[in-house]
Amino acid sequence: MTHRERLEHYLNQEPQIDESAFAHPNAVIMGAVTLAPKSSVWPCVVLRGDINSIEIGEGSNVQDGSVVHLADDYGVKVGKYVTIGHMAMIHACTIEDECLIGMHATILDGAVIGARSIVGAGALVTKNTHIPPGSLVLGSPAKVVKTLSEEQQADIRHWAEKYVEVAAFHKAKLERDQKE
Repeated sequence: MTHRERLEHYLNQEPQIDESAFAHPNAVIMGAVTLAPKSSVWPCVVLRGDINSIEIGEGSNVQDGSVVHLADDYGVKVGKYVTIGHMAMIHACTIEDECLIGMHATILDGAVIGARSIVGAGALVTKNTHIPPGSLVLGSPAKVVKTLSEEQQADIRHWAEKYVEVAAFHKAKLERDQKE
């Protein structure tokens, strides 16, 4: 596909936002973007699905100021119950279920973050890096520093579940305010 064909195909699509998802009015969501049930996108987030597609999984959240973009060869797929911290840069990668991506972390093209992993604040996951499930990843460039215990892995989902509750409250307030 040429760049023009890609833009015509992806950017002309309307974002698909589930009724139960929360997309803050100050977020920018364009093109081939899917927000699954109970997902949330917060103020100043940019989801730009113009040359490939972006999928944000059920119960996942993309927090304030984060940018999610793609490459010709890679879309973005965020699994279920993932928390993406404030001002993260998520570019053309895959984040499997129940991960925590720290504030200001950067994940680059072709990278795969295995399920139930934590990428620490400010980490830089370089192109085509594959992180095994259950890992703690820190640094720039990011390295696996340890395997998380089963208990630590199980706790990660809690952060996303908290945001499901917070998003539902914000969504209800926004709907009330719009009716007034």
